[in-house]
Amino acid sequence: MKARITITLKPGVLDPQGKAIEGALHALGFGSVDGVRQGKYIEVEVAESDPARASAEIERMCEQLLANTIIENYAYELDAA
Repeated sequence: MKARITITLKPGVLDPQGKAIEGALHALGFGSVDGVRQGKYIEVEVAESDPARASAEIERMCEQLLANTIIENYAYELDAA
């Protein structure tokens, strides 16, 4: 089963990379861009056919390693393909 995990900074957490991206976009002429936030995207294959057990495993991965839950949120989608 494949998990597609998206990790983003929580609202209110300073995002210096997002600000740098926003500045670069403005320099390239994209003046209407505002409030850029950057994050991480991770794909994980798990050898689990039961969606509930796969979901529990992905939750543990995110909580223990993939996301810093103090400053980051995460969401994921499971795909049986």
